[in-house]
Amino acid sequence: MTNTDNIADNITDLGNELCSLLRPDQVSSMPEILSEHSSDKWHASSLPDVVVFPESAEDVATVIKHASAHHIPVYTRASGSGHTGACVPVEKGILISMMRMNKILEINPSDGVAVVQPGVITGELQAAVREHGWYYPPDPASLKECSIGGNIATNAGGPRCLKYGVTKQYALGLEVVLASGEILRSGGRCHKNSTGFDLTSLMVGSEGMLGIITEITVRLIPHPQTRAMLGASFVDFAAAAGAVQAILDSGTLPSALEITDGFTMAAARDYLGADKLPPGDAYLMIEIDGNEETVARELSRLNDFLTDIGALRIDEAPNEAACESIWQLRRDFSYSLKHTGLTKLNEDIVVPRSKLVDLVNFATQLQQDTGIPVACFGHAGDGNIHTNLMVDNYADPETKKIADTALNKLFTWVIENGGVISGEHGIGLAKKPWIKQALGETSMAMHHSIKNALDPKGILNPGKFLD
Repeated sequence: MTNTDNIADNITDLGNELCSLLRPDQVSSMPEILSEHSSDKWHASSLPDVVVFPESAEDVATVIKHASAHHIPVYTRASGSGHTGACVPVEKGILISMMRMNKILEINPSDGVAVVQPGVITGELQAAVREHGWYYPPDPASLKECSIGGNIATNAGGPRCLKYGVTKQYALGLEVVLASGEILRSGGRCHKNSTGFDLTSLMVGSEGMLGIITEITVRLIPHPQTRAMLGASFVDFAAAAGAVQAILDSGTLPSALEITDGFTMAAARDYLGADKLPPGDAYLMIEIDGNEETVARELSRLNDFLTDIGALRIDEAPNEAACESIWQLRRDFSYSLKHTGLTKLNEDIVVPRSKLVDLVNFATQLQQDTGIPVACFGHAGDGNIHTNLMVDNYADPETKKIADTALNKLFTWVIENGGVISGEHGIGLAKKPWIKQALGETSMAMHHSIKNALDPKGILNPGKFLD
């Protein structure tokens, strides 16, 4: 018998063992299922040995106990909409798909909470909560396909983080299966809790390396009566960035402040048609929300304010339908970049707001030095600018080498200027080479201590940034 035969037999044995612990329809080694669960939206992929589909925390605990007893790697995946390869099973083993655990268990406006399983799609939770007149604010761009469990794993953000905060601000309680197979309940449904260590926040952003989340209690807030938007074009990025700070200095806290640079504008003109885009080499989108009278008054004041500080053109959106037209333009920016035919290396770096112009100047210089176009757009209000390296033929080894060198320069500059290498996508595989530089020696050691305490056998999501 060849070594390949031995490996195949071991994989078959693992599948059979798991079938004896769960129902056979919850376990699969079919090639198409393995392939479907081998990657996310980043370019890395690796086939697991087997995929399991739990339907309860007890199912997950059963799998984890078996994996722990036999030192089998375990990876967790929901909708696979991540951008860093965080769920890629690089050491094979068991891939736990959470997509059958997709129920909204409770929506309780009286307590201001919803209780959900990790496979619930973010946009579906928002819609269900909205029917009760309440609001779950975190809004990743992929909200129509990403899951709450994935949002928790990466501490996902979105445009409205400026006013409302990121996912961790809404995670009140978690049910987590630990590497031992024990089930932990942290936090709860109270909006204030100073009882012991904040284990809930520890799990948020842990990317499946400290435990597997099986239930989530999120905080809800009353839904604003209405919203409105302004889209303002400026002569260049520096003018638009100056407008961002001027708006905040004026005492206005928009729900979203999105900025777009000249490269992205040029790509959009090519994709949508020059007549579809306003003049200038930068575009600023400002969303405000609240009660109807306040929003109407604020919209008028902001319009005058933007005119006074040099906006070339202002598009006003006083209602929901009109707002969607401006947000559609924001979504079209991403499609415009894809339309270039270049590979978009989407980096979610964050810099202090005072460094926005410096970042774009650095990106311009990086483009000149490497020949790789750089497109900057994103959440200007909190400094989370998606800095996209637009690479021609990333599969080519020489091109990849140049692009990776450019990424290294970008991340090094960001860290040296008080920024961070991820604001909402997480680390995964994509940013693994820079994690020690980003965290520092003491913080890195603390991460290892926590990992070793909670997962001493190292079975949870091995091969990622703590290895």
